[in-house]
Amino acid sequence: MTSSLPLLAAASLLAGSLSAPAPGATATWQAVTEFGKRSAKPPVHPSAETAEKAGTTETTGKPATVATSGAPDVVEHAPAPTASERERLLGYWTPRRMASATPFDRLDKATGTLGRLSATGRGVVPRQRSHGAVSRTAGARWTSGGAVARTTGRVFLTIKGSDFVCSASSVRSANKDLVVTAGHCVKDGTGAWADNWTFVPGYSQGRRPYGQYTARRMFVAGPWSREGDDSHDIGMVAVATSGGRHLGDVVGGQDIAFGVPRGRLASGFGFPADAPYDGEHLVYCAGPLRDDPNGQTRDQGMRCDMTAGSSGGPWLSGFDASTGRGTIVSVSSFKYSDDRRTMYGPYFGDSAKALYATASAS
Repeated sequence: MTSSLPLLAAASLLAGSLSAPAPGATATWQAVTEFGKRSAKPPVHPSAETAEKAGTTETTGKPATVATSGAPDVVEHAPAPTASERERLLGYWTPRRMASATPFDRLDKATGTLGRLSATGRGVVPRQRSHGAVSRTAGARWTSGGAVARTTGRVFLTIKGSDFVCSASSVRSANKDLVVTAGHCVKDGTGAWADNWTFVPGYSQGRRPYGQYTARRMFVAGPWSREGDDSHDIGMVAVATSGGRHLGDVVGGQDIAFGVPRGRLASGFGFPADAPYDGEHLVYCAGPLRDDPNGQTRDQGMRCDMTAGSSGGPWLSGFDASTGRGTIVSVSSFKYSDDRRTMYGPYFGDSAKALYATASAS
């Protein structure tokens, strides 16, 4: 079995064993393009480990897994969303602590051996147009601004005392507060939920031009939470307002779609932090997507040399370089250890659609 390496960046190494996924159903292509009305829920304060094992939230007794008969299930978690806790959390991520995070990979799912994502050759595929972006496997800094420079950002989080760094994007939603990222940037597979989770949109060289947004509710697909299934490595986080303003009102949000035909062109964005990158700049790759040739997941792959730290970064179909807008169809998830030039992202089908529906209404 070929091994895989999640694209997570961290201050300390976190082990995780991931199982091979089961095939899922194909969804109908549906794009979400407009904000809806906000549907607020009162905050709760569960204990992460106890709540999920019992299948309930500690304070309300309501099911932690949101599902209907025959539908994909969603597992949610409420961190500590009080005003005092948000103040503590914002104070935790000092510039020094953010800058000190260094990228490591988790344990390889197939063999249990450590493998670091390293710098590879930086060849570029023949030039062709990918909805306004030049198709390329070598990550390049995004310097054209636009919506993607505002909506894409870095995620800072802590799991079991270790500080991690991921990438993420603001997405259009009913609550105007939704961020999409990789599942392992929210919950360590079958393990712990993240603490100190903070999204910094438009991050650049330590600057936080649009503020910081803390998590108020976290959501992952049931197969990711129970099995660490890479085909469902998707996380969504409803964030608290910052200065009384919703994330979507400040930076906007990219569109999102489900059940899009496979093999399309896409542009992947993120903040790779392992050499030759430093995590301080928004980087992109672009090109056609292809199915996982190893047959271990339902993911699609993109030729790209981005490294650890790019996990959770958005893959945009129909990307317009002049506006920086596109439609999110996946997020960066992992690389196989014997093919470091291809990164894989989960296919957004029924499971991702159910996850979005639940998270956007929170």
